[in-house]
Parts: sequence; C-alpha cells; structure tokens
Amino acid sequence: MLKYIFREVSRGFSPGLRRFSDVKVTENVAESPAFPHLIEQASLYLHWPYCLRRCTYCNFNKYIPKEDNEDIMVKCLQRETETLLQLSQVSCITSVFFGGGTPSLAHPSTIAKILETVSNQVYLSDEAEVTLEVNPTPVGMSKLKDFHFAGVNRFSIGVQSLQDEHLKSLGRDHSSLEALQTLEEARRLCPGGVSVDIMFGRPEQTIESWSNELSEMLRVCDDHVSLYQLTLERGTQLFKQVHCGQVTMPTEEMTAEMYRCARKTLQQHGFQQYEVSNFAKNNSQSRHNLSYWKGKQYIGVGPGAHGRFVPLGEGGAAREARTQTLEPDVWIREVQQRGHGTRRRIQLGHLELLEEVLVMGMRMTKGINHKHWELFNPELGLHEIFGASPVVQELLQSGQLILDDRGLRCSWDGLALLDSILPILLLELDKQSFPKAAS
Repeated sequence: MLKYIFREVSRGFSPGLRRFSDVKVTENVAESPAFPHLIEQASLYLHWPYCLRRCTYCNFNKYIPKEDNEDIMVKCLQRETETLLQLSQVSCITSVFFGGGTPSLAHPSTIAKILETVSNQVYLSDEAEVTLEVNPTPVGMSKLKDFHFAGVNRFSIGVQSLQDEHLKSLGRDHSSLEALQTLEEARRLCPGGVSVDIMFGRPEQTIESWSNELSEMLRVCDDHVSLYQLTLERGTQLFKQVHCGQVTMPTEEMTAEMYRCARKTLQQHGFQQYEVSNFAKNNSQSRHNLSYWKGKQYIGVGPGAHGRFVPLGEGGAAREARTQTLEPDVWIREVQQRGHGTRRRIQLGHLELLEEVLVMGMRMTKGINHKHWELFNPELGLHEIFGASPVVQELLQSGQLILDDRGLRCSWDGLALLDSILPILLLELDKQSFPKAAS
C-alpha cells in the first residue's frame, strides 16, 4: 500500500533536510469530465542537477559538472518541456519552480529560454508564480536582478543557518553575511515574494541557540519561512561523521522542542502556519507547493524529476507517476534521441490515488474538506471511511485529530505528531474496497 506514498518528489524538497513528517508525495486523481480543470491545468517543476560541491548532509540527485554543458542542458530542458506538455495536453501552466541542485548556477538566459518555451506551448499568465531556488553566495546574489528580468517573481533562499561555524560544518559555500545580503537584494526585487529556508536539528545545535537564531532571522526575513529538520541520510559525509563519533546530533526530544519553539515564535511574529513546515504572512503562501498539497497534477522536467499527469496525448485516461532518468549525461542522450528522458511510469489505481490525496492534504493546517475529498472519491466520504474507526475515535477524543462539518484535519498539537497519525489513517483507508494498481 505504501510503496507509492513514500516515493520522493523533486519539487525542491532538499534531501537530508525534511519538513516535519516529510512524506514526500504528490497527488493523483482519476480524472472526471465533471472536473475538467484537473486535466487542463498543471504546475511545472524543472530540475537543475548541478552544484559546485556537495553538502555534508545531502544525498539528493545532484552532480558536480565535469565541464560547462549549459548550452546542451538548456536545449534538452526545452525539448523535454515541449514533449511532456504535448503529452499532457494541458492548456495552462499555473506555476513554475526551478529547483535543484543549484539552479542559481544557471545563466539567467537559460531561465528565460525555458519560460519562453512554456509560453509558446501553453498559456502562462504574467501573474503565474515563477520560483527559483537560490544559493546565497556572491555569485547567486549577482544574478538576482537578471533572474527577475528573465521572469522569476519568487525566490527561495537556502539560508539554512545564520551561524558560520554550522554552515562550514555542513559544507555550505556561503557565510551568514552573504545570506543576509542575498536576502536583502531578493526582497528589494520581489517584496513579499521571498522565502527563507532554515534548518534545525543540526549537529551541536541547542534549543537556546535555535531560539536566538530564529529571532535574528525574523528581523530580516520576508513573508515566508520554510522549516527543515536535518536528518541523517546513508552515504553522506555527515552520516559517517556521526557514526564515527566525530559530531553529535540533537536528540529527538530536542528537535521536537525546536519545532514547537519555532511554531510559537513564528506565530508571535505574525506568521500563520499553513502546512506542516511552511509559514506565511500577508498571503505569501507558495502557490506552487499548494498545488501539490491540494491535489493538482504537475509535470516534472529534468534529470531525476518526478511528475503526475494524465498522458492524454497518447490516449491515457488516468494519471501516471513518472520519473525521469537520474544521471544528467544519460538523460541528455535520451532526450536527444526521443524527446524525453522518462525512465519509469506507473499508472496508479484508485486506492493509491486516495492514499496520496490523504497524505498530502493532511500536511495542510486546513486538512481535507469534504468537497475536496469528493473530487477524488464521491462514493465514500470522510465520515464513512474514518468516522466509525475505534482507533481514529481515540485520536478525535484526544484532540489530536478533528473530523467535523469542515472536513478532516490535525489539531495544533496533532500536526506535530503527523508521522504517527498518518499510518493509522492509511490503514483505515486500506480497509475499503478500492481498486488497486495493476501489478
């Protein structure tokens, strides 16, 4: 049941860093003529696979380039974008996200060319959210103005820490001062359109130092903050350092307290939590990420990118989970040969679709309302599936879970325990007689 649910998606979720309850999935839904917008629109994720070096905690799909092949890369990104847009037959792209890797290493003209390719294929509104992840180095900062001119209207700044000794131990190639300078320039260009990524649970980090760091960040950040919990990933340098006793990680109790501290502090500064790891004020939520959590299809372009969409162009009638070839050199050859580098495609059954809808929807503080659930499953409502379950009743009575006229959602306290709540809900869903994916 869970084999599809826990598959990663490459929006810009950085590996080795997880949002609390980081079950990385996107939605899939059996399309219905009654809801044509589900197949007419999509968001677009583009993966830039290159970095100048690998951070100690990172096991993501990123590579140190052996040579400058940006001309080839941009042509292939354009071609795969054209191919997959034609395959999906969507008429509108609602948002674009450039993730990586380090997409701020790309030339601004690369971003402009890709956006032009999208506009030539489908409708891309001037108001569409176009996000670029930025590594806050002097090189990254120097390109911000040109990125903005190319069409980027939202920056996601990978600050991660404001303590230089921690940045160095994590293998980051920027300083706290450079992060602050980059943040200032990004806010000047896109006021209200800058997100700050910051990490907790770092080696040697204390609750007190985390609280002080949050206060410092909130004096300079814009209207959106994303929290990441650092997790150990096998094969990384940090994993080896911890297991050799060279560095010490905070305990689970400490990281849980850091999360509670951050939620409280952000709320006191006017930030509203709208997802388990995301906070915004002045209506500055990430529309691109909300499209994942709200159950809209998306197209993934680039090495290792993931996508979920209906391949109408070849007669498909249900959404597929698609994964692009990981290795950039191999991906480039495949795109040159056949127009895309799709390595794996799986048509999901109704149960798998509902599992993803449940997992993604429960990440949001608003949870899943009844109308939203009905889009995916008009036969059985939330009350019918979960209301009679004794174990779910325990969660309701404890106040961790809420099931009412609005829908199903976690309480304030329950959201911090989402990792333990989701398996219970998924097991209840699995008891229903839904068609499963073909093996």
